[in-house]
Amino acid sequence: MSRIGKNPIDIPSGVEVKMNGNVVEVKGPKGSLKTEFNPIINIAIEDNQVIVTRPNDNKDVRALHGLYRTLIANNIEGVLNGYEKKLEIIGTGYRAQKQGKKLNMNLGHSHPIELEDPEGIEVEVPSNTEITVKGIDKQKVGAYAAKIRSFRSPEPYKGKGIRYVGEYVRRKVGKTGK
Repeated sequence: MSRIGKNPIDIPSGVEVKMNGNVVEVKGPKGSLKTEFNPIINIAIEDNQVIVTRPNDNKDVRALHGLYRTLIANNIEGVLNGYEKKLEIIGTGYRAQKQGKKLNMNLGHSHPIELEDPEGIEVEVPSNTEITVKGIDKQKVGAYAAKIRSFRSPEPYKGKGIRYVGEYVRRKVGKTGK
């Protein structure tokens, strides 16, 4: 049995979980999320817990078992507390600023980069070298943070670029002159 899938998910107070066919809908103080799942996986709500079970031990079914349990747990965590990713910009002249719903970044290109905030995602710029991406959907928050990072990912020689807070960038030794 899946080590992750067999664990029941506790439903905290203030969060409501509903089953509607093969869709799990989670509502909480920060919003609501829906997850569609494969009908081969059984999802039941009993005694303030969500229990995910599988009918057999096929390899594909085992993989879906843990996946759907984790997706439902992430939805519950997201509507209760939300998710956030913090990015830091390192490099001379590299900076970011927020103008309404747009994120403007100067990253050493010939042009500034403007990004419109996607639906359900909130971007904050506490200082011109820090970016915080917040939202209730873990996948959307991570994907948008990765998109921002992709415009200037950290390079190994000087470490310049956009990196996650706490990310380790392996440094290389540059050229040696005689």
